[in-house]
Amino acid sequence: MGTGRLDAGEQQVWRAFLRTNAWIYDELEHDLRDRNNLSLVEYGILVHLSEAPSQRMRMRHLADSVIVSKSRLSHQVARLERDGHVRREHCDDDRRGFWAVLTEDGHKALARAAPGHADRVRDLLFDRLTPEQVTQLSGILHSLGGDEPIDTS
Repeated sequence: MGTGRLDAGEQQVWRAFLRTNAWIYDELEHDLRDRNNLSLVEYGILVHLSEAPSQRMRMRHLADSVIVSKSRLSHQVARLERDGHVRREHCDDDRRGFWAVLTEDGHKALARAAPGHADRVRDLLFDRLTPEQVTQLSGILHSLGGDEPIDTS
């Protein structure tokens, strides 16, 4: 097990992982803001809503899906609501709960943003890796607690 310290190689890998993760996030964030006036979290909200049954999700489930706090989600949904991309509806079965619902304008905003975002993800990540490395990355992420490994062949 651990010794309470990372060895030099582990430290190097850990720092490279943090730098790479921050760099990719920042690049995607800036690209979405410049092209589509959306943050990466807002884009994620639109994606998750577009994939949900009836294009709606409970706010608490949406927060878990986009991996943000409930307060940050509330702020982001308020901005999307102000821009006409999302609307909130009261839950009939829970007076304190709300649904976030993708609007037609939100669907259009997502349709405009998705191709450029996919191209940028491909440019920053997948085009820099061999198919074998993509498969390895999928397995590594699964080992770290992510989703099931994906067959990339």
